[in-house]
Amino acid sequence: MGETVDSVDTSNGSPVAAEKILESHLALALESWKMSTLLLTVVSQLDVSESQKYLARARYFRKRVSDSLDEVGLRLVHLDGQPFDSGMAATALNLEDFDPTDELLVDVVIEPLVMGPSGVLHSAIVSLRKEFP
Repeated sequence: MGETVDSVDTSNGSPVAAEKILESHLALALESWKMSTLLLTVVSQLDVSESQKYLARARYFRKRVSDSLDEVGLRLVHLDGQPFDSGMAATALNLEDFDPTDELLVDVVIEPLVMGPSGVLHSAIVSLRKEFP
């Protein structure tokens, strides 16, 4: 395999831009996160005895995805329950439903925040709720 600066040789010998590989990993990470979130939601509605094996598998899947992303310098950032502020790398779909003085928390993460070696690769999409004392 020849040396390249901004590309990686694939098995068929054609160079693929590193940016394209990163985009592919990012897309796969987002879809994997969405699928595992859906699975966890569905499993949570099953009987406790039946749900245990599926919960373990879903958690294992999330761990494997996280480990694979770590290997290429990517990280999913979980914002669930975090205080929301306007400087956060997240788009709040329901921000206009609140007063500017309201203390807000991330209620539901629709798409996660993805960080790479040089910063934010994908901003989160979230819905918010008021923080109640």
